[in-house]
Amino acid sequence: MITSHTDVVGSLLRPQELLMAQEELAAGRISRSAFKVIEDRAVDEAVALQEGAGLEVLTDGEMRRLSFQSQMTQAVEGFGEWDIDAFLWGEWHGDEEVGDWSRKRPAGLGVTGKLARRRHLCAEEFSYLRARTERTPKVTLPSPSLFANFWSPEHSAAVYPTLESFLADVVAILRDEVVELVRLGACYIQIDAPHYPLLLDPEPRAFYESRGWQLDEWLSFGIELDNALMADFPEVTFGFHLCRGNQGSRWLVEGGYDLIAKPIFQNVRAQRLLLEYDDPRSGSFEPLREVPDDRMVVLGLVTTKNAHLESPHHLRKRIEEASRYVELERLAISPQCGFSTSIVGNNLCVEDQRKKLEVLCVTARAVWG
Repeated sequence: MITSHTDVVGSLLRPQELLMAQEELAAGRISRSAFKVIEDRAVDEAVALQEGAGLEVLTDGEMRRLSFQSQMTQAVEGFGEWDIDAFLWGEWHGDEEVGDWSRKRPAGLGVTGKLARRRHLCAEEFSYLRARTERTPKVTLPSPSLFANFWSPEHSAAVYPTLESFLADVVAILRDEVVELVRLGACYIQIDAPHYPLLLDPEPRAFYESRGWQLDEWLSFGIELDNALMADFPEVTFGFHLCRGNQGSRWLVEGGYDLIAKPIFQNVRAQRLLLEYDDPRSGSFEPLREVPDDRMVVLGLVTTKNAHLESPHHLRKRIEEASRYVELERLAISPQCGFSTSIVGNNLCVEDQRKKLEVLCVTARAVWG
């Protein structure tokens, strides 16, 4: 099992050069080969940033994705017409500086054909990253039931009569991806599952329940699908990330893990639980009582939503509080989420990002040596 006391959730801020190149490529003004040079350079910079900060676990910053979950729709046929709004819709809440933000679910969104993989989702990401670091490379995959958003009775029933039939194919594609990543040498794979904390709020919960599952079904069958991805890979450490939304320095819901802690913490097969804990919206550490003794908890104590720099003293106090529920050696620290879970990014700069990763690592050395 990966036992590092530092971690990073996944995404890093995209460089402006990369964002501009994506627009140029879409408009046909640069070639794909020219674009790949820029994209690769962004990954190289992400690796250098993380290594320089002192992280033991690295990602490629998700530089090759529009969103943390978009590699699925980019690599697989059958999802119909979609754009980035498919991943951004909802009632987003922000502080006084960024304000609130509302995006409607695209009216025509819905899987329209049998899913068929055109290419592997993350093989290029992982192979490129692994070749550029001696540290632990981590790759992230979306939780299968996150894609309930893409199934609708109006658009999907002809090809997938039920949500369950659709998600069965999603699981098959994602599990095949795990097989390929393991073949390539991956030893740390993270499953991103931000939709479970959304169940804490009545409004987003109503959408998920409109798809035919009540709260307890989402927590039982959804976790069953997650576990299907992770079964029978003894050489791999799996992480499981939970947060409350992270786009443009905004969030979707608030509330502690109390309602979902027992079914998720005790039943999901992941060895590392990466949990958002950067401010009071995340509740107390008391739900950590439900974490089994064979799991590590990665405390997301460093916010990615603004430039405020946490102090090592503050972080050490928070770790000490959490150690009342999970022994210190089974704790680690990380940012609470990605710095840029989509190309939208958050309201801070690369220098702020670097300082936050550095203070995270300084704190970890002071606590664990």
